[in-house]
Amino acid sequence: MSISEVCQKNCCINPEKIKQIRENMVKEEVLYDIADFFKILGESTRLKIMFALLKGEVCVGELSESLSISQSSVSHQLRILRQNDLVKFRKQGKVVYYSLDDDHVENLLNQSLEHLLHNKIYE
Repeated sequence: MSISEVCQKNCCINPEKIKQIRENMVKEEVLYDIADFFKILGESTRLKIMFALLKGEVCVGELSESLSISQSSVSHQLRILRQNDLVKFRKQGKVVYYSLDDDHVENLLNQSLEHLLHNKIYE
């Protein structure tokens, strides 16, 4: 007996709900892009940098010193974040300042943190 047959016999499969889910499902290529996006966020050094940027724009040296990460590592991670539209930069003379790309990125970080903290206690 298939799962569908078991469900039809023992629970309430709603054909209309199934149709609605199928009609509103995100396109496969968009799902792949979302998965890639979360892979970018799945690296703790990049997240450290992004959370540091919540406080405003900073240069590579400030990020390196405050996070105790080498400047080359910070630069490498910033390049990845920039290529994926998570951070932006501006130049002032020879100094490059980085900041979060927009409010969506800030909201994503804040909501992720809020979601994780609402049931857990971190010291």
